[in-house]
Amino acid sequence: MIAALTARIAVTVVAVGFAASAYAFDPGSTSPVNLDASGLALKGYDPVAYFTAGAPTPGDESITATHDGATYRFATTGNRDAFLAAPASYIPAYGGFCAMAMSLGYKVDIDPNAWKIVDDHLYVQANERATLVWSMDIPGNIGKADGFWPQVKDKTPAELQ
Repeated sequence: MIAALTARIAVTVVAVGFAASAYAFDPGSTSPVNLDASGLALKGYDPVAYFTAGAPTPGDESITATHDGATYRFATTGNRDAFLAAPASYIPAYGGFCAMAMSLGYKVDIDPNAWKIVDDHLYVQANERATLVWSMDIPGNIGKADGFWPQVKDKTPAELQ
């Protein structure tokens, strides 16, 4: 009963994520990183600040770094320098696509205010509802998402619908 309810909620969350993100990213992009049309990742939020400030922090458009074809913004030059020294420590899991949706095999856009750090990895979600459902079984959802990611990372979001 609980598993069926969780699955039903998860499907609803993913559907809402698709509807909410229809104009936020390119559903035809094969990029393994969730980018806007200008190549900006994480919707311009500072990936380091999630770890250092413990909160989503918009980056300054004049303080940027590029990693794997994605442009990241930072609130401070210190955060940018920390990122450049160890980008893998700060980039979000699953290319910055919704972690809950990835646990179901989908690439869905995110709200940078819906996030959680688990075992020193940043996981972002489509919305707070996705975070709530994902949090019901974090290890299980990470395991499922880890399994799907290699299969879907180079596919378009539209191909996965």
